[in-house]
Amino acid sequence: MTAAREFSHPEFSHIVRLDAIGRLDWPAHVEADETQRAALAARFGFASLDLLEADFSMDRNGATVMATGSIRARLAQPCIATGEPVAEEVREEFTIRFLPEESGGGAEADPHAEIELDADECDTLSYSGERIDMGEAIAETLALAVNPYPRSPDADRFLREAGVLSEDQAGPFAALAALKGKLGS
Repeated sequence: MTAAREFSHPEFSHIVRLDAIGRLDWPAHVEADETQRAALAARFGFASLDLLEADFSMDRNGATVMATGSIRARLAQPCIATGEPVAEEVREEFTIRFLPEESGGGAEADPHAEIELDADECDTLSYSGERIDMGEAIAETLALAVNPYPRSPDADRFLREAGVLSEDQAGPFAALAALKGKLGS
């Protein structure tokens, strides 16, 4: 995941102040309303986004903030072949490490800092000031969790009719089988 995008008005914003992290009751629950879901659907190219909610907890150790939780979403994306809406349900656990922008968002900021999770086990985002937008982090987590190649039940038929070869038809073994057939063996 990359650093949160800068928006003058994010589609789904849920600000958590750093000085409040130790005083808040966890887990927190957030849910996108209809307007926010429509804006996120447009941003990510979804046909619809009927539900987006998350439960999360945050813990602060100096300037480093760890957020853990889960998102749930119901959406539809256009099929990569037909364009028809393909329904999808997302349930995704997440762990996000937030580092101040000044640190460059990487572990090199303090080589002696103890990090419980290595970079492959969690996403790292940067924040500026004394606030973290968990709504934006949840939106980005959703974008990464959806199926990147949604296919409707008619996708294979549609592709066949359009003359697109399947992997079996276009692969190296298909070429060898065709050559073998031409040689009469």
